[in-house]
Amino acid sequence: MTVTRVYLVDDNDGFRDSTAWLLETAGFEVESFASGAAFLEAYAGNRHGDASECLVSDIRMPEMSGLQLQDELGRRGIQLPLVFVTAHGDVPLAVEAMRKGASNFLEKPFSEQALVDALRTALANARNRGSGGGMANELLAKLSPRERQVLDLVVASKPNKIIADILGISIKTVELHRANMMGKLGVRSLPELMKVALGHG
Repeated sequence: MTVTRVYLVDDNDGFRDSTAWLLETAGFEVESFASGAAFLEAYAGNRHGDASECLVSDIRMPEMSGLQLQDELGRRGIQLPLVFVTAHGDVPLAVEAMRKGASNFLEKPFSEQALVDALRTALANARNRGSGGGMANELLAKLSPRERQVLDLVVASKPNKIIADILGISIKTVELHRANMMGKLGVRSLPELMKVALGHG
């Protein structure tokens, strides 16, 4: 079984240590960094990320913010599933990060289960995009690009209001996309939708 490596970037020593311990307890291999620059220096530049690696980063840090780190990864062609952790006041920044392709964001303080679930979902999404999900991929191919965006945000456990903010559309339009999407995928409940979205349909 592949060990999943999580790269943890946060300038708060106490938070970094406790989160690394929590993730190691949950079975992840963890490498911690006090800054985005330190992570970029350690992460081999010729790697493009694989299905067993994920990045967890704070949004607001001195020198290089989480958003700047995200931009730099994009410039270098490094495609790591990215989960942001953020204080309540940083939610607009986190919404911007998801517009740019982050997998999820969690508001501090969050539960151990919320972080583990966010990481597993981000990794499953990355795997599903990178390889054929068989029947699930055939179903997903029926979705419009906008419906696919809505689906990714539903899978990331975002409520309709946040989805509307991220995509710049009304809550009613989000609800319409959700209804159309579920019809096209032939599912009637959120658990069924998650199974198809994560390639288990």
